[in-house]
Amino acid sequence: MDLELNSLLQSVQEAGKAILSLQKTGFDVMEKANNDIVTQADLLANDILKTQLTKAFPDYGWLSEESVDDPERLACHRVWIVDPIDGTKEYAQGRAEYAISVALVEDGIPIIAAVFNPATDELFHAMRGKGAWLGKKKLACNRTVSSEGLLLLASRSEYERGEWDPYQQNHAVKQVGSIAYKLALVAAGEAHATFSLGPKNEWDIAGGTLLVLEAGGVVTDRRKHALMFNRKEVVVDGVVAMANHVSIELYD
Repeated sequence: MDLELNSLLQSVQEAGKAILSLQKTGFDVMEKANNDIVTQADLLANDILKTQLTKAFPDYGWLSEESVDDPERLACHRVWIVDPIDGTKEYAQGRAEYAISVALVEDGIPIIAAVFNPATDELFHAMRGKGAWLGKKKLACNRTVSSEGLLLLASRSEYERGEWDPYQQNHAVKQVGSIAYKLALVAAGEAHATFSLGPKNEWDIAGGTLLVLEAGGVVTDRRKHALMFNRKEVVVDGVVAMANHVSIELYD
């Protein structure tokens, strides 16, 4: 896996450099059919990642938010699962809360991953069975709980809709844009947990899932089922990530 990991890290850094440059010079913003936005930067990052990774590993499948889905990926032993920019809204607003997220999945299980926030120059990576890292620093989830409760990372839009109000009486809640970046911060011990109980796509969470697992955490869907990737239906029933031995009651 060293060859795949090195290629992945080089690719996400090149894509990050390109979208940072584009942010300075200006970019187009378009609206998708589902009312989400996509920018010129999303497409540029996708092109860089796909060109480099599929050229280096032509037998691996490809699943990306910004590529037309190819059903042939379902027959592949290994598949790249890619979100060229998770947190496009934050990128467009100039907030440093977005990330490039990529995982290599083998038979449904992430085996290497990278989550890169170009705005903060934080490059997280993980390899199954080998740990999670921020640069050369090995990561570990935060298991220390004080009388003040947990530090929870919340979606900005979910927070604004009041979905996090029930948690604020007993816990501290911090708003962060990208779910991939939130998962990376949980893996780094910067917060105890993050969750989003609405539907998520595989590309939103595949990379961050491996980071949390390798940092000693737990990641499930909202029903406490383990996550599997590269499925025909790419929508996941929410995501819950936290350090081991940390628990929190979830409110629907």
